[in-house]
Amino acid sequence: MKATITFGEIMLRLEPEGYNRFVQADKFGAVYGGGEANVAVSLANYGLPAEFVTKLPAHEIGQCAVNALRRYGVGTGKILRGGDRIGIYFIEKGASQRASKVIYDRAHSAVAEAGAEEFDWEAILADAGWFHFSGITPAVSGELAKACLDAAKTARKMGVPVSCDLNYRSKMWSLDRAKAVMGGLMEYTDVLIANEEHIKTILDIDVSGYAVEDSNLCREGLAAMAEKLRAKYGFRAAAITQRRSLSASDNRFKAAFWQEGEMAFSPQHTMHIVDRVGSGDAFTAGILYGMQTGLSVQRTVDFAAAACCLKHSVEGDFNLMSAEEVLALAGGEGSGSVQR
Repeated sequence: MKATITFGEIMLRLEPEGYNRFVQADKFGAVYGGGEANVAVSLANYGLPAEFVTKLPAHEIGQCAVNALRRYGVGTGKILRGGDRIGIYFIEKGASQRASKVIYDRAHSAVAEAGAEEFDWEAILADAGWFHFSGITPAVSGELAKACLDAAKTARKMGVPVSCDLNYRSKMWSLDRAKAVMGGLMEYTDVLIANEEHIKTILDIDVSGYAVEDSNLCREGLAAMAEKLRAKYGFRAAAITQRRSLSASDNRFKAAFWQEGEMAFSPQHTMHIVDRVGSGDAFTAGILYGMQTGLSVQRTVDFAAAACCLKHSVEGDFNLMSAEEVLALAGGEGSGSVQR
């Protein structure tokens, strides 16, 4: 099987111990992560070939990020080296009614200052079976927005499927800018992954006439949303996530998946959260795994939702679960009993 190429920024993640607040911290734990890197790690853990593309400084901290990917089998041979710094984000994990908090320190990172022309997409995608990016990457800089468009156009020309997680980060760019850039990228996207709110606000899909259940669209509304996405952009498939945040510690999650005329809905999972970051990326990787391994529409959305659920139990950005563990939960084994 050919590799999935993911493109974005991997950052150094710093956080206080446990559930301490920033102002309490006298030390910070360090790991690495970022949306598209997280997807690549999940796919590699499932046994699929995956490579991550970015630009990192050639010094030791940049190498630490490379090593974090290599540890889990992600290909790093297409990463550009140069620039002065790696992006950083600080996270204070929430608990109960106190929300988690993220502070970015990613300005002037190596990839943020990279030029679009530095990425030779014909060479990068020469042996690719899939290309994936998210709405976070074009928000990093105008040059990365152009690089995403160049990559998607090249992939379309080369017959490589393109997927996009619509992720909108209001701390990174304005809604108007996001709508303009992401709308242009959708023309070259085959598979969309997004939550229903971002589909409404970024892509201007109106489903206001449908009922809402537990703060989320009903199934009929989701089916209408998928059909409107198909009609507007010609997507091959679309996955729509729904989350109900009961508190920072407990969430409910479910999803819908439409592929070439067939619609399926996952069961709802209720999670007690160890670490929420990267859960959407785990879902995305689940969709890509299902599509690339030939799972049915129903089994694909069940697998992706189970992967998302399990990520909430894992510290750090990466979802360190095997395909077998995800399949077990997708098949109904969610008791958490000790495995002996």
